[in-house]
Amino acid sequence: MKKFNATETLSQNIQLLEQKKAKELQSLQQQYLVLHESVKPLKLMKSALKIMTTSPEIKHNILNTAIGLSTGYISKKLLLGSTHNPLKRVLGNVFQFVVTNVVSKRIDNRN
Repeated sequence: MKKFNATETLSQNIQLLEQKKAKELQSLQQQYLVLHESVKPLKLMKSALKIMTTSPEIKHNILNTAIGLSTGYISKKLLLGSTHNPLKRVLGNVFQFVVTNVVSKRIDNRN
C-alpha cells in the first residue's frame, strides 16, 4: 500500500475541487440559459395567454364582454347608422355604453 504525503493529498483535493467547480459552473450556465429563455417577452405573453385561455372564469368573462360590446355596437349602428352630427355621435356612444353594460350584467346574472 502506497502512502500519500500531504502534497499529493492536497493536489488530489485541489483537482477534485476544480472538477466540482467546473461541473457547478456548467450547471449554472445551463440554468442561466433556461431562465433567459423563460423571461423573454414573447414567452411571457404566451404563458399569460395560455393561463387566460385555460381558466374557465376568464373565458366566461371574455365571452360576456365580447357579447356585450358587439350588442352595444350593433344597436348603436341600427339606431343611428353613420352620422356626422357630433351630438348624435355622443348620444350614440352613451347608448352603446348603456346597452353594453346592461347586456353584460344580464348575462352575468344568468350564470
